[in-house]
Amino acid sequence: MSKVSKSLLGLSFISVLGLGLAGCASGTSAKSGGSSTDSSKTITVVFYPNESAKSFAGSRTAIKQAVEKATGKTVKLQTTTDYNVAIQAIASGKAQVAYMGANGYIQAHHKSKDVVPFAAQSDAKGTLKDATYNSYLMVQQKDAKKYEENGKYSIKNVKGKKMSYVSNSSTSGFLVPTAEISREFNIKTADQDKLTQSGSFFSKVLYGGSHQGSAVNLLKGDADVATFDDADLMPYLNVTKGSWDKVGSTFTVKDNAEAPFTSLAGKSVVNIAMMPVQQGPWVYNTKSLSKDDQKKIATEFTSKSFAQNKKIFSEPNAKTPMMFPKKSEKSKLVNVTDKWYAPTHKLVGY
Repeated sequence: MSKVSKSLLGLSFISVLGLGLAGCASGTSAKSGGSSTDSSKTITVVFYPNESAKSFAGSRTAIKQAVEKATGKTVKLQTTTDYNVAIQAIASGKAQVAYMGANGYIQAHHKSKDVVPFAAQSDAKGTLKDATYNSYLMVQQKDAKKYEENGKYSIKNVKGKKMSYVSNSSTSGFLVPTAEISREFNIKTADQDKLTQSGSFFSKVLYGGSHQGSAVNLLKGDADVATFDDADLMPYLNVTKGSWDKVGSTFTVKDNAEAPFTSLAGKSVVNIAMMPVQQGPWVYNTKSLSKDDQKKIATEFTSKSFAQNKKIFSEPNAKTPMMFPKKSEKSKLVNVTDKWYAPTHKLVGY
């Protein structure tokens, strides 16, 4: 059994996260995990499949320009279709900078201690205290009534359904939802792997490969329940009832939604559960990126001008969300260290 599976037993991420956010200060950028001798004139920035989507092309270009401005070096953008490709790229040093979820970062850090976080998106007050985004368990709107109990939505009826996760390296699309399901059903250690096997706890288990892909599995009817987050779906879904921060809200595919949602306009989903997730970090590989470039990039990413770049950050409730949707005018990237990710380390198991 994997360490991730073992770590899920009895854990409520909500309570663990609450303790972590209250107790871990942001500090300054983490110390280098190895000697920085790289003199390359090219810096590679790698993205998960979610941020590799066409909808975020403008944000990726703006980030490329920001890194080139800060370092004076040529920047190569590496998009991916598999979480593990991005994790391996940053862990091996083939990529020097990456934007990751907390789970993927911890996996990369486990492979190589040279991978360290240096920035994460703040909360609405510009701090790390409540720096979270939302993970959901979603169902199609037409089936939502099946998941109500005493007038409230519940996940008690997800057992036996067809489930779509994002990737087993995803924080909000796998790690946190499975922890919540384990807590709700009091699933024992010996039974943890059943959450990932078709014909066990769920009748069928699918992986979308990205948050967008998991949502498509649900909307097309290939899955009854799906996990995905808010930020990666904002370019494609409108809130038609409730809000992104309220259980029981309804989200409808936009008429002009880009691929892979072009044939799904008008279809709606409802979130029957919502869990907070620590904001994912920007990381660099301290062995393949010089200390000078580490400092320059961290300074640029946490600058006021970076936070005000409308190609990277979108205003609250913007019609065209960027890679980082702001919760307020104070939203920005702030320095972060590995210590802040203690709650997610606990869930992952190392």
